[in-house]
Amino acid sequence: MNTRILFTDLDGTLLCDDNTISQGNRAAIDEALAAGHKIVAATGRPLPSARIQTERLGLNQKGCYAITYNGGLIYDLYRQETLFEKPVSRSTALALLEAASARNLHIQTYSDTHVLSCRETPELIKYSAHALLPYQILIDPSAELKAEPHKLLAIDYNDHEKLLAYQRDVIENYSGELTSFFSNDYFLEIVPHGIDKGFAVKWLCNFLGIPIEHSVAAGDAQNDIAMLEAAHIGAVMCNAFPGIKEHGNYVTKADNNHDGVAEIIRKFILL
Repeated sequence: MNTRILFTDLDGTLLCDDNTISQGNRAAIDEALAAGHKIVAATGRPLPSARIQTERLGLNQKGCYAITYNGGLIYDLYRQETLFEKPVSRSTALALLEAASARNLHIQTYSDTHVLSCRETPELIKYSAHALLPYQILIDPSAELKAEPHKLLAIDYNDHEKLLAYQRDVIENYSGELTSFFSNDYFLEIVPHGIDKGFAVKWLCNFLGIPIEHSVAAGDAQNDIAMLEAAHIGAVMCNAFPGIKEHGNYVTKADNNHDGVAEIIRKFILL
């Protein structure tokens, strides 16, 4: 049997709009795993949030993996062990937190258990609820941020230009150390240089000994573009954000609420 591997985004792709998985998607995933194929949840979410969500989805079986922090940490969900990680330096993270605070811009990072931010904001409360993680306020970041984080996330639900200005005036000063990109109009993702979902696709295929020609990626948003282009088949959800479809070579007929990932699995994985 030729083992195939599916890299699937969560929000807007595998998950329905209500944060659940459809019966059709679940059945197709179970069938693919039973046939010996691999399923990878590829997300910008932090690892602790991804673990909660994938366990709810039943993606803790043999053959299940997670790309978290947009590629900053790759995890074996079955063995519960980290396979790869690349963090942001602590000194750089502290500088980014300070620069965002000076601009009155919400920015956050993560510990193994919490979302971390310097202020309690509506953005923090909303994100924490969606990610299923508690948050912690850093009163003294230089003392309380003890570990190197895997990513930072700047959020502004109302002013995209404010995020663009922060990216231009602050992040671009760290060229060669950091990469930044938007996962949607209000999430500015900040990760180590060279890290994205596309890098993770290639790394995990190589680690597992699966030819890239046997890889399929499913996504709907800007942070999925590198993954869609890295995989042999880039399957774009029909409900994708504008400008995403041109980066894949297949567009689903069904959306994320109507078994779109099952369509991909049955067309490209269960051959």
